[in-house]
Amino acid sequence: MFRLRKPAHWVYFGTSLRRRMQPTIRIAIADDHAMFRQGLKSVLAQESDVAIVGEAERVDEIAALLDRAPCDILLLDLNMDRKVTSDIAQLAARAKIIILTASEDADEAVSALREGAHGIVLKRFAIQTLMDAVRTVITGDTWLPPRLQTRMATELRGTTRIALTTRERDIVRLVARGLRNGEVAGKLFISEETVKTHLNNIFRKLNLRDRVELTLYAVRVGLIGVDERLPEA
Repeated sequence: MFRLRKPAHWVYFGTSLRRRMQPTIRIAIADDHAMFRQGLKSVLAQESDVAIVGEAERVDEIAALLDRAPCDILLLDLNMDRKVTSDIAQLAARAKIIILTASEDADEAVSALREGAHGIVLKRFAIQTLMDAVRTVITGDTWLPPRLQTRMATELRGTTRIALTTRERDIVRLVARGLRNGEVAGKLFISEETVKTHLNNIFRKLNLRDRVELTLYAVRVGLIGVDERLPEA
């Protein structure tokens, strides 16, 4: 005897009924404050396509957590029993990292992004912004709260006076959206070596060190929007 399985999700379109399958976003939480973890879980539990797969309260428990409960996104407290900045790169190889922090220090945020974090959530706004961050990061984009964007962008205030060529602006726009050099080359119908040469010139002109700072520059001067997505190919 065959048994019909209950649809995972139904959506009404006028008088028709269609099934829409939503992939589950697996989330793990690493934070040393039990009450804060509970608050995060309460927010996440309201989302039908989110599953909380595990939690850790110490840095040395995180690797074991990811071993037994693979996840798509790890919500990681920046300051647990110790600061975790040096651990981000290794953890980012296993999941997308959203940093949870009470600090609005722009330098700390930039350091976390350089190490491989995909998003920063300020703890005092976590209830309001957590799901925006999750849904942004799961698509491959970076999420920063407006307050931190402003603080980080002020560090680049002197770069807005530097003139870039049209080609350089095109390259900045694409790199800031997350494209690799080869992908930029394909979009602009130029060689990857030409892209590298342009990027070296851009970094020198703007006195920037890496792609994180270049992305912040692009947001500040309006080359891309804060929540801009890469267009479909």
